[in-house]
Amino acid sequence: MKAFRLHTPSIIEDNPLRLEDMPLPKPGLGQVRIKVMMCGVCHTDLHLAEGEIHPPELPITPGHQVVGIIDAFGPPLPTPPQSYSRGNLQIGQRVGVPWLYSTCGTCEYCQKGRENLCPDARFTGFHSDGGFAEYMLADSRFVLPIPEALSFEQAAPLLCAGIVGYRSLRKADILPGEQVGLFGFGASAHLCIQVLHHWGCKVSVFTRSFTHQEHARQLGAVWSGSAGQNPAVPLDRAVIFAPTGALVIRALECVRPGGTVAINAIHMSDIPSFAYNKIYGERTLRSVANATYQDGEEFLALAISAGIQSTVNVYPLNEANRALQDLKASRFNGEAILKVN
Repeated sequence: MKAFRLHTPSIIEDNPLRLEDMPLPKPGLGQVRIKVMMCGVCHTDLHLAEGEIHPPELPITPGHQVVGIIDAFGPPLPTPPQSYSRGNLQIGQRVGVPWLYSTCGTCEYCQKGRENLCPDARFTGFHSDGGFAEYMLADSRFVLPIPEALSFEQAAPLLCAGIVGYRSLRKADILPGEQVGLFGFGASAHLCIQVLHHWGCKVSVFTRSFTHQEHARQLGAVWSGSAGQNPAVPLDRAVIFAPTGALVIRALECVRPGGTVAINAIHMSDIPSFAYNKIYGERTLRSVANATYQDGEEFLALAISAGIQSTVNVYPLNEANRALQDLKASRFNGEAILKVN
């Protein structure tokens, strides 16, 4: 099978991902093998390729927004913890593989449904080979059935940009009808704005890209501009998607007393020191870490009921480096996805 592998991180303009021939993987205990159809391209894949985050071992196959078809099972696990009792999977079933690959199932976080915080969590395309490949293995307890109402092309961006974005909106304590600011307007934010409209919120978008500002207005933003500009009205809540630490201060300046700023980023530049009055007034600042299986179930159902549409830019598998280069340069709206099979 063909797979893009990262051996040595480098700037993406150097094409650090190599297309290689690999043996077809054999599923082990509790695993399923998936014939990959589509795989979303995420900023986390770019951070990985350029060495801003470091997997435990190299080489690795990136990709963690995977949709495909189950084509083989490994030996079954013993009875899993109650929190991991899932529906039965079948050969030929359409499934998705998100960022969270597996967790221990026994720690206090896993037992309380907060497995996104498990200290032994493993991540797709980081600890285990991901979906920039024709086939991959996945933990059967964490794959998400893909509803027939979603095409593979539409489903791929939902598996990280959508699911983690949805968790970020929830962690921002957003109430229906509130004024919400989105800082950065890429793959995740262009899905979140549709959720916010479904909740009756008014959305202001901060992005330096004029193309992204226009995309935001097309998707119903009441205001869009750069981070240095002031929105038309004060914000109740804000979510930061761009991995720029200075935006934390700017978001705090834009939210009212009692408001919340949530940071949706696995990697971010340092947050500069700031005066206490920026957060005074019972403003809340919180990070968002990964997502749970329940987040995935809830968001896929919401995507259908709310009629969420992903803006997708399709690349063939052999252009994975170019897709990441275009992502870095903000050359498209929405999300890039690799068409694999």
